[in-house]
Amino acid sequence: MARTMPDTTRGGTTTSPFGYPAFRAMWVANLASNFGGMIHAVAAAWLMASITQSPTMVALVQASVSLPIMLLSLVSGALADSLDRRIMMLSAQCFMLTVSVALTLCAWTGALTPWLLLTFTFLIGCGTAANTPAWQASVGDLVPRSELSSAVSLNSMGFNIARSVGPAVGGAIVAGAGAAAAFVLNALSYVGLIGVLARWRPERAEQAMPRETLGVAIGAGLRYVAMSPAILAVLLRGGIFGFAASAVTALLPIVTRDILVSGPLSYGFLLGAFGIGAVSGALGGARLRRRLSAEWIVRYAALVWTAGAALAAISPVLPLTMFAMMLAGLAFLLALSTFNVTVQLSSPRWVVARTLSLYQMVTFGGMALGSWIWGELAADVDPRTALLAAAGVQLLTVLVGLRAPMPEAQNLDLNPLRRWQEPQVSVPLLSRSGPIIVTIEYRIAPEDQRAFLEAMVERRRIRRRDGARNWNLLHDLGEPELWLERYHTPTWLDYVRHNSRTTIADREITERIRALHRGDEPPKVRRMIERQPGRHDLTGLNVVDPPRDLSGEHG
Repeated sequence: MARTMPDTTRGGTTTSPFGYPAFRAMWVANLASNFGGMIHAVAAAWLMASITQSPTMVALVQASVSLPIMLLSLVSGALADSLDRRIMMLSAQCFMLTVSVALTLCAWTGALTPWLLLTFTFLIGCGTAANTPAWQASVGDLVPRSELSSAVSLNSMGFNIARSVGPAVGGAIVAGAGAAAAFVLNALSYVGLIGVLARWRPERAEQAMPRETLGVAIGAGLRYVAMSPAILAVLLRGGIFGFAASAVTALLPIVTRDILVSGPLSYGFLLGAFGIGAVSGALGGARLRRRLSAEWIVRYAALVWTAGAALAAISPVLPLTMFAMMLAGLAFLLALSTFNVTVQLSSPRWVVARTLSLYQMVTFGGMALGSWIWGELAADVDPRTALLAAAGVQLLTVLVGLRAPMPEAQNLDLNPLRRWQEPQVSVPLLSRSGPIIVTIEYRIAPEDQRAFLEAMVERRRIRRRDGARNWNLLHDLGEPELWLERYHTPTWLDYVRHNSRTTIADREITERIRALHRGDEPPKVRRMIERQPGRHDLTGLNVVDPPRDLSGEHG
């Protein structure tokens, strides 16, 4: 089991992150931007319902926002871990402002068609995909780890405050002044956040090593997630939840028009009720996290969402459907904020934007796919059947939790261990020299070999997660006590990166293995470079580095 530190992540109150001025300013600016975004969402969805009778096209409005997040989040996450996050967010906000102005002009001139509206919405989704990983990863730079859960909940609450008020305002604007007026307000809402980002000057850690190329950075993020069972469990649960949960927001215009036989004002009220429920979930989230595990929060959220969707399917009147939307909104916020916080707490800072982007990609990919499928089902059958089918699928979230429970990552200390120092070698090396072959020799008594092999399973996962390749464990046939751990990295720089990624939580496995090693001398570490015969370049000659131990960290 990984080493833990005292649990400080559950102690903050819901509003305590507001004590940090940079977070407070960013939160207020995002609230204004989200408010404009919700007005835009109402206008786009209702405009689509007005210019086409196709339920599929109406559902694709939400899909066109979610799809770019699925397609671009991984690239955005890799860039956010490598580049200046503030510049990334500024660029994304300016791009979305430009697209919104163009959309407004087309709406005023009457040039919008269903596919052109989807194109503009897709482009805004691209800006969101570029902005979101950088913004979410920056939360950990704005507040300490102990406030992270509350900060994520506040971000969700801000979005849902906008959701609770913006749709009603948006519905009134669309009904009174038309969709173009709503698009104008959305364009203006980007200005405040652009101003805050332009003034923000975050402290950036000094880059000790060159930045990874985009391809290498993406590969490292994928590898980290693939070798992290805790994050994989969150991705699985988030994908299923998002797939089912997309039905409510995707079909809500159709529910308003066909089931309630009402107009844009009622649609705005329903979205507002969804937002009120989400705000309630955010306000109660900190208290729930102190009492319940992440697994039970997600289970309860899935059950509450199922009840809300089923009630919306059978409700014939607006007040009852608004109550159903409050249930769905509360559950939606609790589940997604729990997924988000768990991914952040399970990721060290060097890769957090990439892990968050993969979470976003899976969850919003599920939403995009769900929006299309539920829209098709509503078109082929009816919206009531589509909502009830989505409610049935949501129950899978609870059943899957029996086999893939949510991890409890609050106490993991994922700060860098910082005990490893780059060794001095006896031959000239460049950062690109390689491949580097590393071997570590252990002396293990026969009675300790079972425990050693069990510990090396975790060692292999950590090595591969942090970038080691071709890891294997060898047992000497002539000396039964001699075991050899072996792996390689493509270059010397990759070897340095690999060792700099060791976290404090990883130290326990090193100490367990070291305790099983016999003798007073530490395990012998040998570093070699592969050399092809006939080559005359002596840089990186195939020479064995003298065995040494570096502050107890092997390899």
